[in-house]
Amino acid sequence: MSHSNRLEELVTKHENTLFRAALAILGDAHEAEDAVQDTFLRYLEKRPELRDSDHEKAWLLKVAANRCKSVLRTRKRHPAVELLDVYPAPDTDCRELMEAILALPANQRAAVHLHYYEGYTSEEIGAILGQRPGTVRSHLSRARDALRRYLTDGEEGES
Repeated sequence: MSHSNRLEELVTKHENTLFRAALAILGDAHEAEDAVQDTFLRYLEKRPELRDSDHEKAWLLKVAANRCKSVLRTRKRHPAVELLDVYPAPDTDCRELMEAILALPANQRAAVHLHYYEGYTSEEIGAILGQRPGTVRSHLSRARDALRRYLTDGEEGES
């Protein structure tokens, strides 16, 4: 299979997953699109020999996460993140949850997305993000606490 056909297959198969992960980390659709494009360019440059589809997806996610971390490092100030209509919310009832997730710090958003949306374990997330599994579990725990508080405060305000 030629490299262009292989790249086309990879893009078709993984672009949505990579975009959602990058969007969860960065909170900005345009920067997420750039990170995904950079990830596929990196694939073309490196042409890694990967054992199977799972390793391929993990490699791409790791490269995308590293690109997102680089973007976050250059973005010194973190403005308030608005809810983006392009984030994967199944229906309008989930909008409040999406707002809460997007309000989390980047490291917690990334852990939540990779764990709950992509199904990775804390060990796998640690490998993707370059963190220890305990750190990932800490991010997940803090994110769950923050989401619980956010959603509980919202219910009390409606009563």
